[in-house]
Amino acid sequence: MFLVQNKNFFLTNTENHNIGTRQKNKSYLPQANLTVYEKRAYYSGINIFNNLPREIKYVADILKKFKIALKQLLYTYSFYRLEEYSNQS
Repeated sequence: MFLVQNKNFFLTNTENHNIGTRQKNKSYLPQANLTVYEKRAYYSGINIFNNLPREIKYVADILKKFKIALKQLLYTYSFYRLEEYSNQS
C-alpha cells in the first residue's frame, strides 16, 4: 500500500537510466549488499509490487480498485511466506 500511495518517492527503471528495456515500467530496485536491507519494508515492498500481476498494477492508480484486486489475489492464493508468493508469480 505504501508504494501505491507514495509513488513520487520511488523511481521507475526509466527514470533511473535511459536504456529502454522490458523492465522499464517497474519500480527501481536499488542494489542491496546486506540481507538485513533486503528484508526491510522499503526493499521488499518494491520487490513484491514489481512481481504483482499486470491486472493489479494497471489499477494501482486508483487506491480502492487496487485494494479490491489485491484482496481477490490473496483470497485466491493463500501465501504463508514471501517465498511462496515469489515462486507462484
